[in-house]
Amino acid sequence: MDNPKRILLAPLNWGLGHATRCIPIIRALHAAGAQVLLASDGAALRLLEKEFPQLPLFELPSYGIRYRGENMVWNMARQLPRLLRAVYREHRALARLVEEWKSDVVISDNRYGCWHPRTHNIILTHQLHLKVPSLLRWGSQYFNHYQLGRFDECWVPDVAGNPNLAGTLAHPPLPHCHYLGLLSRMQYRESPQRYDVAIVLSGPEPQRSLLEQQIITQIEASPHRERILLVQGRPDREVHRRTERYELVSYLTSRELNEVLLSTGLVVCRSGYSSLMDLAQVGGPALLIPTPGQTEQEYLAQHLLDQGVFYTVTQGELVWDRDVVRAREYPGFALGAFGGGGLRARIAAVLEPRGPRQRG
Repeated sequence: MDNPKRILLAPLNWGLGHATRCIPIIRALHAAGAQVLLASDGAALRLLEKEFPQLPLFELPSYGIRYRGENMVWNMARQLPRLLRAVYREHRALARLVEEWKSDVVISDNRYGCWHPRTHNIILTHQLHLKVPSLLRWGSQYFNHYQLGRFDECWVPDVAGNPNLAGTLAHPPLPHCHYLGLLSRMQYRESPQRYDVAIVLSGPEPQRSLLEQQIITQIEASPHRERILLVQGRPDREVHRRTERYELVSYLTSRELNEVLLSTGLVVCRSGYSSLMDLAQVGGPALLIPTPGQTEQEYLAQHLLDQGVFYTVTQGELVWDRDVVRAREYPGFALGAFGGGGLRARIAAVLEPRGPRQRG
């Protein structure tokens, strides 16, 4: 490509899932000859730095959202003014980056402020239809669709038909939607079993830390001895220790985590969408523990339990010895259950030459 397009890609820092599902997009853009710039904040920014140390990296304003209770909807409602200010600040920061680096395309993963009037703007999301209480549904849906409508395209990491992963979260589509297929940095291959259980933590604080301590406490009290690995999901730390009951690491690269997921008998994780896409890629059983009050994760976990794919338990009701046994009775995803995707086609379309962009 003589004059490679400059693509500014900005995932939300809300756990690690938004950043990890952008990894296949970054790799595909690079393979297609695009020049990629990355922008985020917090743990997502550190993860991208570890995965792509050769790419330009920029810090955006943080949303600063925390779970102060177990009702995500009311947590977000109370922090809405802070959220709107963060969207405004990131919009201004994004504009400076676009002007400085002469970006042609902006790809935002759930960052509503990451669009520019003179670029081609794409938002990546699987939440076209929010799971909120009926009292708030109309207003929430209107706000969500209005924000998504600011972008030229909406990329959905799922398949258009059935079976699909997101269910009613991502179906039916909005007019400017394109389904990419599932996005996972994982690859399947046969691998000998090294662990009985791999616990892969993620998500916003303080719930990530609360679940970690709850699991460790129950493992230490268990009469059973198994080979257990606990991945904290903390790219900001460098911790690796072994105890009599478990091995703990702060963070694993994509390649390292891929090896772990392929070589464990059971995965324990949140029911975040990116985690589910990874599980669909590697197969095998899992115990899903939704983040308390996060309605999207609760819906996905129950949806997959109803289909007989995975076992799920709420964080407050977790009993380690009981629930690990129950989870092993569920098969997990069948490999290849969701077919192929359209990521390469969409990237090829985005990289086609375009005329000057004029937008009010």
